[in-house]
Order: sequence, then C-alpha cells, then structure tokens
Amino acid sequence: MPKMKTHSGAKKRFSVTRTGKVQARAAAKRHRLTSKSKRMKREGRSTLILREQDGYNILTYAMPYQAGRLSNARKRKAAKFAAKKAAEQASNKESA
Repeated sequence: MPKMKTHSGAKKRFSVTRTGKVQARAAAKRHRLTSKSKRMKREGRSTLILREQDGYNILTYAMPYQAGRLSNARKRKAAKFAAKKAAEQASNKESA
C-alpha cells in the first residue's frame, strides 16, 4: 500500500496539542488593520483551538500521521476516567 500524503498547506497552518486538539493561528491579521478593533487585533495574536469536528477533519484527511495523537489523547482520557471511577468506588466501599 502506498504512503499516505500529508497536505503541505495543512502542516504549515495547523499544529496538534498533546491532548489531540488542533491549533491554528487567527485570521485577518495581515493588512487593513486600521479598520479593525483593538480587541480583534489583540485576540488575533494568539492561536485558537479548532472545534472538535473541524479538527477531526484536518487530522483525518490532511494530516493522517498526526491523527495518531487524537487516538492517544482519547486513550489517555478514557484511562483517566476509569481511574477516577475506580477511586470513587473504593472510597464508597470504605465509607460503607
């Protein structure tokens, strides 16, 4: 089976956090800044987190080798939830 291709534009524009979320830079920060509000320019300095479905689409179709981080993040989240639930059950047994 041939290698999957990472979209060259996507790898320049998006990055993936350790929790599997997709980060992007804010738009509308290149020109005509005099007509934009101070708040818009200030908030445009930082990166933003894409919505879950948008991030999923980016990882699945444009950055297939980064999609492994998404599944790893879900595994960590599930393990954390299971450990929390086990701790609650243990504390319930002790109090009973």
